[in-house]
Amino acid sequence: MSVEVLPQAKVLAVQQLYQALAAGDRDAIDYLLHPQFVGYAAEGLPLDMGGTHVGPDAMRDNLWWRIGKHFKVRVEPAEFRHLDDGRLLVVGTYRGRARRNRNPLEAAFVHLIGFEADGRMVSLRQLTDTAAWCAALDEAGRLQTIDYQVENGLATICLNRPDERNAINLQMARETLEVTRRIASDRSVRAVLIWANGPALSVGGDIKYFLANNDRGLGDLFIAMTTPFHQAFDLLSRIDAPIVTAAHGAVAGGGLGYVYAADIVFAEPDTKFMTAFSGLGVSGDGGGTWHLPRLIGPRRAAAAYLRNTPISAEEALQWGLINEIVTMLLKN
Repeated sequence: MSVEVLPQAKVLAVQQLYQALAAGDRDAIDYLLHPQFVGYAAEGLPLDMGGTHVGPDAMRDNLWWRIGKHFKVRVEPAEFRHLDDGRLLVVGTYRGRARRNRNPLEAAFVHLIGFEADGRMVSLRQLTDTAAWCAALDEAGRLQTIDYQVENGLATICLNRPDERNAINLQMARETLEVTRRIASDRSVRAVLIWANGPALSVGGDIKYFLANNDRGLGDLFIAMTTPFHQAFDLLSRIDAPIVTAAHGAVAGGGLGYVYAADIVFAEPDTKFMTAFSGLGVSGDGGGTWHLPRLIGPRRAAAAYLRNTPISAEEALQWGLINEIVTMLLKN
């Protein structure tokens, strides 16, 4: 026979959880959480904190302890609401600072918390202003391969490895996902511009990086790179803001993903597009095997992939890969 947990007992348990988190009291946290606990943190949080955390250990180590490592923050609940399904809804604000740069953090939150019959918490779903968390953590040099800013509603993603012609390494793949998450969580963004510093938009995967970081095998490295890279483009495909890509120089391999992600593409007259994968004996990534046949037709896409045939700016315009050829683009 189950006994219903009284509403006030739920509020008290949640308040005790917030106090235990502030004190870093692991024993108290473990006492309050049911062994079958599952937590969900808002997608878009920095440091890979977002997503589902199965079990008390995962929630504690991958979310709460990680917050404590990088932030000094307190939870300030403002309202508790008891829902008909037995869960407790908590509305409030996170307030504090990032530890390294002392940037202030103020982020609204909603916690939706479920309880077992013994009074312990079995689920917690967190919604919060992820852009505020990212902004507090951000500091000069944190983004190493991409310059990102939002001004007057325009989010600008500038690939910034000019000496490597913006070849994609693991850092750039991860940062592509990070800035995409910021865009998805920032309601002020009304449009997105993707461009690049240097002689090319992107020549694709960084071959020198692959060869220098092959200790565990290329397969593991490719998985580590393509997972966040593909997550970024999946997220870009679902945002409401229009995306414009400005292409110049070489656009090859995975670098074509920045073209496929766009609603409108401009290119300089000397721009060359090339899949490049057959030259390495690997399959395509960046969504190309889905996008390219639909943009330029299956026969042309097959030639681009199997024969590694380059596509000129004129051909790209005629075939529908780009919208317009322009004579000047920002690239420095």
